[in-house]
Amino acid sequence: MSSIVFRGLLSHTFGFEVFNDILSNMKHPPIFESIFADAWSELPPVIRKHYANRPYSDDAVIVVGNLDVMSAGVFKLLSPIMKLMGQIPVNNERNVPVTVHFQSDKHTEAYHFNRVFSFKNSKPYAFRSRMIQIKNNEVIEIMPFGFCWKMFYLWDGKKVVLKHRGYALHLFGYFIPLPITFIIGKGYGEETAIDDNSFDMLTQITHRWWGKIHEYKGRFHVKKEL
Repeated sequence: MSSIVFRGLLSHTFGFEVFNDILSNMKHPPIFESIFADAWSELPPVIRKHYANRPYSDDAVIVVGNLDVMSAGVFKLLSPIMKLMGQIPVNNERNVPVTVHFQSDKHTEAYHFNRVFSFKNSKPYAFRSRMIQIKNNEVIEIMPFGFCWKMFYLWDGKKVVLKHRGYALHLFGYFIPLPITFIIGKGYGEETAIDDNSFDMLTQITHRWWGKIHEYKGRFHVKKEL
């Protein structure tokens, strides 16, 4: 069967929109496959589930878990501003229920994080961001109001490591470097597989003088996979 006939059959059978979605999913590998490169095949099953989203699609993966959240120093002082701007949660609480939707975008290659933290005695707190590959394993996370964290994604044979590259401001389509690591500290993250459906994660910011000033860590379970 020729490709033209095959495309026509799909379009007639499923309708134009569904036909385009099928073709899109056939063409695009997972967003993070090129980021991890040769290490992709070495990743544990749960990590590949976590990063299974394809670009230009409506892929969605959902994980649920509980995190310990800690803030200190300058982050604690900036808590009202951070909350108003929808930035990382600046709280101090253990065992916080968290749901994260990892979502693709039908029109871009971005990988979206839609996080909801259910803190005690307050309404659910949403923290949203999206990641874009810059080159190879260099990735930038864009948060509300254009604040960005640049990092390298690495697989060290035991865990995924997010290594600090600096900060930036996303403005009018450009990433403007922000040399503020000496002010707010250096970011770091890691993810470690526990079994085929669970992983531990850690994200923290550490300052050279003040030590650890922000952290959330805990365990997630895959609730919905592709």
